[in-house]
Amino acid sequence: MVGAAILALTQAAAAPAGEFRLNGWVGAEARIFMQSPADPAQHGSHGSLSLQPEWSWVSEDAADTFIVTPFLRLDQVDDRRTHGDVRELLWIHAADTWELRTGVGKVFWGVAESNHLVDIINQTDLVENPDTEDKLGQPMVNLALIREWGTLDLFVLPGFRARTFPGTDGRLRTLPRVDTSSATYESAAEETRVDLAVRYAHILGNLEFGLHHFHGTSREPEFRLRRNGTETGPPVLAPHYAVIDQTGLDALYAWGNLSLKLEAFYRSGQQEEFAAAVGGFEYTWVGPLMGAAALPWDLGLLAEYHTDGRGQNMPGPFNHDLFVGARMSANDAADTRILAGLVRDLSGDGNFLNIEASRRLADHWTLETELRLFWGTGETDPLRFVERDDYFQMSLNRYF
Repeated sequence: MVGAAILALTQAAAAPAGEFRLNGWVGAEARIFMQSPADPAQHGSHGSLSLQPEWSWVSEDAADTFIVTPFLRLDQVDDRRTHGDVRELLWIHAADTWELRTGVGKVFWGVAESNHLVDIINQTDLVENPDTEDKLGQPMVNLALIREWGTLDLFVLPGFRARTFPGTDGRLRTLPRVDTSSATYESAAEETRVDLAVRYAHILGNLEFGLHHFHGTSREPEFRLRRNGTETGPPVLAPHYAVIDQTGLDALYAWGNLSLKLEAFYRSGQQEEFAAAVGGFEYTWVGPLMGAAALPWDLGLLAEYHTDGRGQNMPGPFNHDLFVGARMSANDAADTRILAGLVRDLSGDGNFLNIEASRRLADHWTLETELRLFWGTGETDPLRFVERDDYFQMSLNRYF
């Protein structure tokens, strides 16, 4: 499958007609941790460099597009965070009533702000950022049938990508650490299994919704405690990837400045059957504030509730939690943006605060900052492993 995409890209490079484009970014990042680590083997504050170029070719009639998007990060201390990936290696052919995407690509499903519950096609690149926004490229063939009654997407996913985790000296990791070399699979085909998915999406007035079904290896691993190497070796967590069936819904209803959001799914095959959901709203005031430079600010208030049928047995923090946040945009020439959010465990065992801000410094430069704080975690809360990993991050990126 990927070989076909490479062949098509080679043919595109030799084509006389069409438009070639090169853009992307290179960045320098610094993470400053505010406390000593829970494990002496873990590092302190550190830096890293990253690069993500995007090369594309669009045919003269705009029917065919070829995209190559590699990614590379060099981390100062964590060898697991020093990694590369092909985010995209795609041939896209578009017609009036259908579109075919072949190669390695990224697909996003979902409407919620605090957690993308139904986004299941791509694997999470967890060493990049704990917010789970970064995804690994997924080998795929995706046929989209575009009709008046909606869009039907059919997916064949040949090959599984295991989740990335910090190394022994990495921060924001579990205790004991996750040993990716000890991963096990329910399917005998392991990483070569072919998964299938289908999604129907449509817009009815102010309502946008999607219905999906996924059959394949779960992108979310379970963890089993094992010894590393020998019976007397240190304990590690071994990921186990089950074969699941997941049926889900994502919906967004816009009513003036108010947006109502819902993501939900029902899953079987991962121990017991269970359901999970996140629902909430975002209300936006356009230009309610006036800064010192008399620039109007847009302000959006967000609230979302999370529930998960696995309760305390789920591997993440969103089992009975409330998210509240605010999104601000200055509408200035520098495109200044701020997003702040607090997640409160309603069982009383964990909280975390996230603040993200970005601003363009010049035509090709941007500055991005993140602040993440964790506190009040109990023995059964998944965040207990990172309670000492409060950090401030600054990234300077050059776009081209």
